[in-house]
Amino acid sequence: MSPHLTVWRWHITMLTSILHRASGMALYGGALIAAGWAVSLASGPDVYACYMGLLGSILGKVVLFGLTLALFYHLANGVRHLIWDTGHGLDIKSANASAWAAIAFAIAATVAVWVLAAMTGAL
Repeated sequence: MSPHLTVWRWHITMLTSILHRASGMALYGGALIAAGWAVSLASGPDVYACYMGLLGSILGKVVLFGLTLALFYHLANGVRHLIWDTGHGLDIKSANASAWAAIAFAIAATVAVWVLAAMTGAL
């Protein structure tokens, strides 16, 4: 086992770094889902109805919810990195606070979008 694994402790900024990479990879998957939607739309009403049935299923909604969360988290953490690029917020206290803010924003924005979608009948 590498010695750094026994002496390094987990902290929020480490978690946000890993989540940023994971959310970026999830968004690649979301791009494939969007491409599949476009292909199904071009393939005719029967194929489109089948694809939308898949996206409207419980599993489809869970995946779309996760993609919404990934999108908002990646956005928030990207803004965080842009602020860091200006030289601000690099001290430990600010970095930890911005990490929690990015996570809180992602959760709040995701829930807000899904509640609004449910209220308008989009679900």
